[in-house]
Amino acid sequence: MKFFIVFIILSLLFPTNVIPHELPDLGDVSQATITPREERQIGLQIMRQIRADPSYLDDPEITSYLNSLGHKLIASSSEARPGQSFEFFALQDSTINAFALPGGFMGFNSGLIIAAQSESELAGVMAHEIAHVTQKHLARMIAGQKYNMITSIAALAIAILASRSNPQASQAIVAASQAGAIQSQLNFTRRHEKEADRVGLNILLDAGFDPQGMSAFFERLQKASRFYENGAPSYLRTHPLTYERIADIQNRTHEMGYRQVPDSTDFLLVRAKLRALSGKPRDAVSQFKARLEDKRYINEAIERYGYVYALLRDKQFQEADVQLARLYTLIQTNNQPNILLKDHRLGKTIQVEQKALQAGAMIETLAAEVKLANGEIEDALKIYRTALRIYPQHEALIQGYADALLKNKQTEMALELINRELQFHPKDIQLYRLQARAYALQDKLMLKHRAQAEVYILQGYYDAAIEQLRIALRHDNGDFYQLSSVEARLRQLQKFMDEEKDD
Repeated sequence: MKFFIVFIILSLLFPTNVIPHELPDLGDVSQATITPREERQIGLQIMRQIRADPSYLDDPEITSYLNSLGHKLIASSSEARPGQSFEFFALQDSTINAFALPGGFMGFNSGLIIAAQSESELAGVMAHEIAHVTQKHLARMIAGQKYNMITSIAALAIAILASRSNPQASQAIVAASQAGAIQSQLNFTRRHEKEADRVGLNILLDAGFDPQGMSAFFERLQKASRFYENGAPSYLRTHPLTYERIADIQNRTHEMGYRQVPDSTDFLLVRAKLRALSGKPRDAVSQFKARLEDKRYINEAIERYGYVYALLRDKQFQEADVQLARLYTLIQTNNQPNILLKDHRLGKTIQVEQKALQAGAMIETLAAEVKLANGEIEDALKIYRTALRIYPQHEALIQGYADALLKNKQTEMALELINRELQFHPKDIQLYRLQARAYALQDKLMLKHRAQAEVYILQGYYDAAIEQLRIALRHDNGDFYQLSSVEARLRQLQKFMDEEKDD
């Protein structure tokens, strides 16, 4: 039943057996009966369950990369409406799939990211999903249906997720039959898919990516589908793909000509990291080691980065340290113009040639983790401090440094870092978790529960957040201003909940 919910949601949103004349007359897009706020609330309900699942990849570097790529596509396009929210996330799932949820939430399986042979291919899939959102396909699909159909989607998604933790398989079967009943009334047409192709291709082009990326990925999936024992890849089952659609995209891109767009180093490192996270740790180590020994790679530095990460995951800490040193030696002796570390020694000052490149931040984060795993605390803290002077906004470095400080009883320094960063990242759930830990270590219980309330608010658990704020008020170890802040936050949240009930 692993991630059964994803496929059910996808079957609701992107089914394959669609008969266009069975759909209601949707009319003008602006007449859709679901508001952006309602869409967002449905999406938040579904995301609560997805975030709680073990397959949700709560990795700041992978999430940051996907959001950076997604917002680059959105920023270059005029399709998104002002104030429209988008959030991109990854799932640890080897199947090739991606999907859009109500409210601008978009999920990408690790299998799809790894399968993309270029960044333009991944961007092509992402642009297609963005187009489904900007063209209001979900709102148009629901238009004309009863309002309770909207809440049924969210309730069904939650029910199916809950059934995965229940050993009674019959409950999942019942949930699936309910999904089928709703699916018969909520079907996208192939016309929606063609529209997402057309709009997505323009988004891809405007962002400066190779327009061939979309057609190349879809064509390869179509050809590969004949070799799958259980039918087509999940993406094809949930996104009706025909040769006519592929030909249409190819005809359009042929007129645009070929555009060579090099892959970003972030894309290559994220794919290597996902490969290191896939399957059993020992198998991942063996695969990277074999590729390095046989020289079956395009970029040795990228491959060795993945190897170090796999070793770290397999708890081969000393060997990870050895391979990390080899990675730095490789970077130092590489004369390619986009390599950014120069004369680097672990724990020493880093001289950077191109500060804008994020590759160095990911490597430095990994280096600090390896040093921590080997008990070399001071070296790890030095790497964090030095790297943050160069990459002050890299979330993994910030969170890793704060966590290392807390584990080594440097609580005041950790809080100073966390509180400063929250001013710039007020929606960072992990920072609030770290803040709650720090206040707990200082026995400041009021502030601890206030921080935990912010975690629940960002996750959409408003009742739990209110309870945390009430618990905070029962502790009197805060000053007048802190107490007033908790009371004000509680009033604000209760008012929000009352307004939600009135709606």
